[in-house]
Amino acid sequence: MVRKLDHEKAIALRMTGKSYNEIAKDLGVWKSSLSYWLRNMELPRQAAKILEKKSNYPKEKFAEYNKLKHERVIIENKEIKEAFSNRIKSISDYDLLLIGAALYWGEGYKNFKGGSQYISFSNSDPDMVILFMRFLREILGVPDEKINANVQIHTNVSKEKAVSFWSKIVDIPKNRFHTFAQVSRASNGKRPKNLLPYGTLNLRVASRKRFHEIMGLIDGLIKRT
Repeated sequence: MVRKLDHEKAIALRMTGKSYNEIAKDLGVWKSSLSYWLRNMELPRQAAKILEKKSNYPKEKFAEYNKLKHERVIIENKEIKEAFSNRIKSISDYDLLLIGAALYWGEGYKNFKGGSQYISFSNSDPDMVILFMRFLREILGVPDEKINANVQIHTNVSKEKAVSFWSKIVDIPKNRFHTFAQVSRASNGKRPKNLLPYGTLNLRVASRKRFHEIMGLIDGLIKRT
């Protein structure tokens, strides 16, 4: 019990910026014990700054520790990503049906208050667009000639490059594309040139029935949550 209390006190003192020598003196414990107890402890920024100023805790030690920690995190992140990537097997028609409905639920236009209703899906992520195009073609059976492609671009984006890029992504001829300049006064002159280098793609299908098919799928997802 005494050892556990010393351990907890050591952690509390370390959080305030106390050195191993200071903690060992205050608690009457060995520095080797402190090294074991506190070896994986992550210090608050304020505590780290206090220790940096103390001659027995050089700044280089923090830099090396942070570098090693950063490298471990990168490796761990990669391993986690690969492990969960391998959990995804081949996508069945039913999987694609659910994916397409969920994508439209999150990224599609749904709030028609009157007039004609149609499918309208916008995104700047090519991989997401590819999945949604598969949903339109393979699940809803929408022919390519019924799909209209529009690209919203800012003044820093090349119209020709944007159309060429998205044409390859969705496999629709360039002459079937329309572009719209999107200018925001708030971001004028401040927008980084590498932000949305190909603009945002909007896919439209002028079909009330197909729109309500998707809304029905979304309703089915809601009922089963």
